[in-house]
Amino acid sequence: MNRKPNTERRAFVRRLWRATLMAAGTAALGLAFWDRKGPSGKEHIAHGLDIPSYAIAGMAAKLSVAHGSDRGRNVKAAVEALGGMTAFIRPGDNVLLKVNAAFATPPLLGATTHPEVVRQTAELCFAAGAARVMVTDNPINDPASCFNLTGIGPAARSAGAQVLLPHPDRFGVYSLPGGRLIQNWPVLGDPLRRADKVIGLAPVKDHHRSGASLSIKNWYGLLGGRRNIFHQRIHAIIAELALMVKPTLVILDGTVSMMANGPTGGSLNDLKATQTVIAGTDPVAVDAFGATLLDKTFQDLPHLEMAEELGAGTVKFESLSPIEVNVSG
Repeated sequence: MNRKPNTERRAFVRRLWRATLMAAGTAALGLAFWDRKGPSGKEHIAHGLDIPSYAIAGMAAKLSVAHGSDRGRNVKAAVEALGGMTAFIRPGDNVLLKVNAAFATPPLLGATTHPEVVRQTAELCFAAGAARVMVTDNPINDPASCFNLTGIGPAARSAGAQVLLPHPDRFGVYSLPGGRLIQNWPVLGDPLRRADKVIGLAPVKDHHRSGASLSIKNWYGLLGGRRNIFHQRIHAIIAELALMVKPTLVILDGTVSMMANGPTGGSLNDLKATQTVIAGTDPVAVDAFGATLLDKTFQDLPHLEMAEELGAGTVKFESLSPIEVNVSG
């Protein structure tokens, strides 16, 4: 009887088992250096964080919409329609770009901020005289892998920006004045502390809990700790985030939008070429416009009306007389 096939099969199984053990060991080693739940914050910075407003005092709310298939040109056109980056960034400013780097996925899947948006925005900031541009997020997956695989890290560095990973010592305890949920909570405060101006960069996505993930939901990535406990009150936490961070500017990328299976997606079939980038100083209005790219209205996203009630902005984006620009090419 010929036993060679069985011998080869046993050898294959042994090799597979050894490979599995090695992969498990590597994963365990990686997890030893990364806490999925995030730091508590309390053991690193005893004093409370103070998050100031990064909005430009006295500036009226502005909104612009650029239409075109070229993402980089859309971003540039949308910012120029608001008066250019020099309207927001002064020479010597330290600028923080808060991206969505939540998942270790390639940019073509649309689950994270596109690297071209990061590169273009960083270059505009430097051209306006920024002394330093920083990029940060507290991803769900391993941070270093997320910034690498999404292309955000390489794009940021190629533009001269610095990537600030969410190390434990960069968190501190924050309580939102008047807030019910964000109380004594760990927040990625060190990058905020270093910044004079803050710009939010987010993709347009469906979200199975909140209905959409837009510019305000992007601030969720500043929270540390066991932030999944907020899932049961997702609209309330997003509304509070609109008060926690008052940005200088937000840029919402709907050049391609994730229409279904958000926030992770995973298939090109989930995406639609909506060829739009929205920029503005009122994140509530920006997100109300962004909802239309998902064939929704602000009424489909309760957190937007809740944020408006808290005084964070207006859902009536039309009242801001949006400046619309058609980008050729």
